[in-house]
Amino acid sequence: MDAANRWIGPVIGLPDLPYVDFGTGLFSQRPDGVHWKTEALVAHAGERPFAWVDDEHSPADEAYVAAHHPGPALLRHVSPRLGLREPDFTVLAEFAATIRR
Repeated sequence: MDAANRWIGPVIGLPDLPYVDFGTGLFSQRPDGVHWKTEALVAHAGERPFAWVDDEHSPADEAYVAAHHPGPALLRHVSPRLGLREPDFTVLAEFAATIRR
């Protein structure tokens, strides 16, 4: 999961960035419908605020995050066809502003 640090970062001048190691949960299916990324993301965040931008999370993931993450969290759905658009950046900036206080 650290391939971006090897392949993309050096090309665009980024240092190594932290990433979530999904371990054995990679692409696994849960009977409760929670996405395979959700539990690892919540564990990685700990009590810190986090924003998760994805095209695959669902209401089951929102419920899981609300029940298991004590801090602020934003789950933002983006179109897999269009990617991040201006309204997405606006929502992310507004979320970031609320946690800086």
